Amino acid sequence: MRAVLKSLGFETKTQSAEFGADQEEQHDNVLFETIDPHQTSSSSTSVNINTVSITSRGVPTKSGISRGFNRPVWNFNQELEAENVKLLSQLTNCCCNEKEKMVDGSAVTVSRPVEKSRESKSSGSNTTKKKVQEKISGYNASIVNYQCKRYVALKIMYFGQRFYGFASEAQMDPTVESEIFGALEKTRLLVGDKKESQYSRCGRTDKGVSSVGQVIALFVRSKLKGTLPNHEKSSEFVSKEQYEGEIDYVRVLNRVLPSDIRVLGWCPVPVGFSARFSCLSREYKYFFWEENLNISAMENAGKRLIGEHDFRNFCKMDAVNVHNYRRHISSFAVSPYDVRLTLTMMVVELDYNNKEQSVMLILEHEMQICGEPCDFLHNWFDGNQLWAFEIKGSAFLWHQVRCMVAVLFLIGQGFESPDVIDALLDTTKTPRKPQYIMASEIPLVLQSCEFQDVKFICSSDAGLALRVHLAKECQTFQLQAAIFKEALLSCVPMTNDQSSLNNGKMKKAAHVPLMSRPTEPSYAERRAKLNPAA
Repeated sequence: MRAVLKSLGFETKTQSAEFGADQEEQHDNVLFETIDPHQTSSSSTSVNINTVSITSRGVPTKSGISRGFNRPVWNFNQELEAENVKLLSQLTNCCCNEKEKMVDGSAVTVSRPVEKSRESKSSGSNTTKKKVQEKISGYNASIVNYQCKRYVALKIMYFGQRFYGFASEAQMDPTVESEIFGALEKTRLLVGDKKESQYSRCGRTDKGVSSVGQVIALFVRSKLKGTLPNHEKSSEFVSKEQYEGEIDYVRVLNRVLPSDIRVLGWCPVPVGFSARFSCLSREYKYFFWEENLNISAMENAGKRLIGEHDFRNFCKMDAVNVHNYRRHISSFAVSPYDVRLTLTMMVVELDYNNKEQSVMLILEHEMQICGEPCDFLHNWFDGNQLWAFEIKGSAFLWHQVRCMVAVLFLIGQGFESPDVIDALLDTTKTPRKPQYIMASEIPLVLQSCEFQDVKFICSSDAGLALRVHLAKECQTFQLQAAIFKEALLSCVPMTNDQSSLNNGKMKKAAHVPLMSRPTEPSYAERRAKLNPAA
C-alpha cells in the first residue's frame, strides 16, 4: 500500500512502531498528505493539506487521526514543506483549461471535456456527504466555436404543400426552416444556435408556396484548416482546389432531409453577407391552365406593373411593421410551359451522366401506362396548355404576387379591363384596397434569388443523386395524376337530359367590378387605430 501511494506522489509515514502487531494487522493504517489542486494557485504559495487514513479495506476516512486511535498526525517539518512546494510547482504546470488559438489568430480559452466532482451537503438530521459528478458533453454548442467553421450560402428547393410556410417563427409545424435546422443538428454541421450562426434567409414564403431557388446563409462546420479571410467576393474566399477537401454539404444534408426538401448547391460567402439584404432580385413563377383565359389581355395588363410603384392595393397590408409600400418590378412575362420538353431534358441529362438504368425506368414506366412515351403526355395536355407568369423584382410585399395574379385572372376572364391596373396603382385616387380573393398559393414558386459574385457548386456525386431523386419524385406525381385521370374516365356518363340542363344554362355569379366593391381600411386609418393618442 505504501509503495502504491509513494508511486502516486504522496508522502507517506506509518505509526506501526507505536502500535501492537495485532493492531497493525487489523488496521494497516497509512497516513498521507494530499494537496487539493482546486485550492492551489500559481500566484500563491499556500498549500491545503488533507490528511487521510486508509484502512486495510482501502476505504479513506478524511481525518487527521487513524480510526480507533486518539493520536495526532505528525507535525510539519522542513522536509515535508519542501516536498509540498515541489508538488505545488508540478500542479501549476498542469491546468484543466488551456489557451488555444483560434484559426483566425485570436486566443480563446477552451474547456476540455473533463469530469468534475464536487461535494454537496444534504440537509436533515443525519448530514451526509455525497459526490456529484458533472460531465461535459463532447458536443457542446457553447464550446464548439473553436472548431473550424465557415460562412456559406445554401440554395434550397422545397415542395411547399405540406408546410406551414418557410419561417418557423409562427409556432406552427412543420415548416421548411425547422426541417433544415433539424438536418443541420443531426449532421453536426450547426455551429451554435440560430443567432450564433448568423442565420439569414432570402425569402419568407407563405404556407403552401414552393421554391426551387431559396437561399439561406449561416456558419457551418468545416474540414479545412485555417479560418478563411473575409474577402469581398466569394470567388476569392477559397481557392478552387480547396472545394474538394471540404465537407460535401449537399450530399450530407440531402441524406437526412425529407423527400420534399433538397439542397441544390452551396457557396462560401463573406461574413458580412446577408441572404435577405444582399439579394439583388427575386423571381417568382405562377403556373396556371389556359382554359378560357385571354392570355394577350393578361400580358398587356401585366406589363403595366413594370417599374417602381406603390403596391399597397396589391398586398396584405401590415401597418405595424411596413411603412413603405413602394417596390420595383423589373420584368413581367407570360409564356407557355411545356411539360413534355421538361421531362425530355431531364431524361437526356440523366443519360448524359451515364445512368441508362434510370432512363429505362422512366421510359418503361411511361410505356406501361400508354404504350408510347410521348403519346401519354401529348394526349393528356392537348387542348389545355399550361402557362406561367414570370415576375421579377428587387423585393415583394406580403402576398403581393398572389394579389397581382388574382387581378390578372379577373382581366383574363373578361371581368375587368387592363386599365384597372392603373387605377389600383394610383394610391391618391384609390387609397383603399378593394376587397378581392387572392390567387391560390399552390401554383406559386420562388424561382430564383440573384446575388453578386455568388456561384453555387455541387459535387458530381451529390448532383447525380439529386437528379435521380427528383426524377423519381416526378414519376410519383405522374402516377398520382394517372390515377386521378382513371377516376375521371370511370365517372358515370351523363344522360342527355343532364347534359342539356348544364349546356349553357348554369348561372354564373354576378361579378361586381373591383372599383365598386367594399374597401379595406387605408394605411393612414390603420395607423390611427394603432396610435389613438396621436
